[in-house]
Amino acid sequence: MSVQWFPGHMHATRKAITERMKQGIDVVIELLDARLPGSSCNPLLAELTAGKPSLKVLNKQDLADADRTARWLAHYRAQHETGALALDASERAPAARLAEGCRALAPLRGGMDKPLRILICGVPNVGKSTLINTLVGKKATKTGDVAGVTRNEQRITLASDAYLFDTPGMLWPKITVPKSGFHLAASGAVGANAYDEQEVALELLETLQPHYAAVLQSRYGLKESPEEVAALPSERLLEAIGRRRSAVRAGGVVDLHKAAEVLIADFRAGAMGRITLETPEELAAWRVKAEAEEAARLARKQALKEAGLIRVRKPKAEPQG
Repeated sequence: MSVQWFPGHMHATRKAITERMKQGIDVVIELLDARLPGSSCNPLLAELTAGKPSLKVLNKQDLADADRTARWLAHYRAQHETGALALDASERAPAARLAEGCRALAPLRGGMDKPLRILICGVPNVGKSTLINTLVGKKATKTGDVAGVTRNEQRITLASDAYLFDTPGMLWPKITVPKSGFHLAASGAVGANAYDEQEVALELLETLQPHYAAVLQSRYGLKESPEEVAALPSERLLEAIGRRRSAVRAGGVVDLHKAAEVLIADFRAGAMGRITLETPEELAAWRVKAEAEEAARLARKQALKEAGLIRVRKPKAEPQG
């Protein structure tokens, strides 16, 4: 089952971004989760802000794999009219680099006559509210570790001639890359009612095992070697983690749901250490696979239609008068 989440307030956010773009925006800051820099990059936002320079900010860099962060920064900086930097939103000095990055992308804007207008966006729970509170030096927005805390647009003075327009976290109507959906769910960007914790935990383990088996072995005190941890079926690995974390029901049966909650909570809190779930090359391969599977699905559907095995619904007639 794929992960999908686009509740009603996100429709409102999409409309608000469209209207804000009409009123004039010079640079768009997209805040990304440094642990999933590709999966947290919103294709709907790219569509809504087409033609505007973009500053990709890899937030939570202190929780991410430094080598992989460098690869993602290079990936985004190679794109047209795109800058990229990494920071921890709770730190004052790195946050101050945002204004400099935006000015570099819009050098003709600035001064009281032509103030720099910046739109900041991101998926839910990416740390945007924490960043904004750091920028303004006070608690301007609510923060939380669940998706959907911020619901209203607001304007913040970033500098005397630079205004930052904040928008609520937004995903996109259909997540076409299954891996990205699971990574977003693991990070907390998706509402808890939109996914199954055990399924997300198993997908998370399958992502971690090839690259971070030693991390898993150390974090959960597993008796297996890192090589053995990497080779374990994800179900058996989750069961082993559950036993080590006392997620056991009467009769000695592991509560896999509880074990999944432990694993996901550890990942979100950075308790495993510095981890990044994807590289640019991996994400590109997942996209190619997803596109091929979708094309095959549509081809099968068309073949069934042509064979008369699927009833084609006729559009409803427009009311007269």
